[in-house]
Amino acid sequence: MGYRSHQTSTCGLHIHVNRNSLGETHDEQELVISHILFFVETHWAELLRFSRRSEYSMNRWAARYGYDKTGREILDKAKKGNNGRYAAVNLMNYSTIEFRMFRGTLKHNTLIAALELVNEICDLAMHLTEDDIAKMSWSEFVESIEAPELIQYLKERRLYINEETNTEEDL
Repeated sequence: MGYRSHQTSTCGLHIHVNRNSLGETHDEQELVISHILFFVETHWAELLRFSRRSEYSMNRWAARYGYDKTGREILDKAKKGNNGRYAAVNLMNYSTIEFRMFRGTLKHNTLIAALELVNEICDLAMHLTEDDIAKMSWSEFVESIEAPELIQYLKERRLYINEETNTEEDL
């Protein structure tokens, strides 16, 4: 029908998460948000690949805040609002945080995989400490994922790296 999403430079997939779902109090929500930002900065290369955006496009529409030693330091940087709303995780909305890093899509499985990824990131941010997140490798993160659409998408993007592979010696 002539719809375009992935094949245009002006479209992105933005996923909003209610701040209320991240904790009962403002302080709890801030802690979880700092964990989310820390995870995003720690695994930026993998998330860039997942996003299907070019580095140029990401910098234009969904820039990173930059890695710091703690999530709280990244959150403090984010609160200064230097990126405006054009941040990978936009915090400028009153009731939601907005994941802006994904390239637009019309493919159902890609949409579902992006939703599932955001859910996984929020879940780990709520249940792990910052030290746990800092120690977690990308392969350890994907190892815990059970969502089939997300697993399939990670495999397609060569980001699912916890499977055994056969070497020539094994054959």
